[in-house]
Amino acid sequence: MAEEEKAPIKIVKKKGHGGHHGGAWKVAYADFVTAMMALFIVLWVLSQSDEVKEAVAHYFKDPVGFSAKSSGVIGQGRKDSGKKNNVVTKSISMREFEQKKFEELKLQLQKDLGKNKAFIKLAGQVKIEMVDEGLRIEMMDRKNNYFFDIGSANLKPAARKLLHEIGAKLKTLKNKIVIEGHTDARKFVRDNGGYTNFELSADRANAARRALIAGGLPVSQIDEVRGYADRRLRDPKHPYSLVNRRISIIIKYGE
Repeated sequence: MAEEEKAPIKIVKKKGHGGHHGGAWKVAYADFVTAMMALFIVLWVLSQSDEVKEAVAHYFKDPVGFSAKSSGVIGQGRKDSGKKNNVVTKSISMREFEQKKFEELKLQLQKDLGKNKAFIKLAGQVKIEMVDEGLRIEMMDRKNNYFFDIGSANLKPAARKLLHEIGAKLKTLKNKIVIEGHTDARKFVRDNGGYTNFELSADRANAARRALIAGGLPVSQIDEVRGYADRRLRDPKHPYSLVNRRISIIIKYGE
């Protein structure tokens, strides 16, 4: 009996089926899924607009989704971008529409100059072209002084009639008008230096303004009257050239 009590006791551990796997694979799988999700997020962000990218950056700085430049959640950037794109698209469409109107006006004026006997002598002195501000009509003087006498702001009859015709055409556009007066580089001083090319160019521009209004152009369409003297020479290489003595009428693009 004593010998049986002293006999060693053997404990046999039974290996279960899960001993070959454990839980390490779950951790590895979770890491893999997380990495893939991060990759997809990066790819998505790269494909978005600058506004969305900026919103994402602000989101990570402020997890609530708000920041100084974002008044809402991340998706707000896409909405704002859509609005901006719509505004830009509309602006481009309006610019193209106005360009077509200006081209039609240009052709009409050129046609009138060519067929009207009163304007035949002036046809070579009127240049119509597109510029950054809109459509520019320039009336350049020549040696016969068809528009103004030397040192005077009094319009000659043919020039006045031409401006009446232009005024009647411009009133149908509703665009704002800028009128500029220019002189050549010859010094013009009168009244002991109190009246210079600046005053002369401004007075000529205002004389053109009055003639346009007499032709039917509403006063409300006049946006600016500028007197540049010889600061905007048309032919800088020949500052005394008569082509520098001119009146410019600019039909501006809409805002």
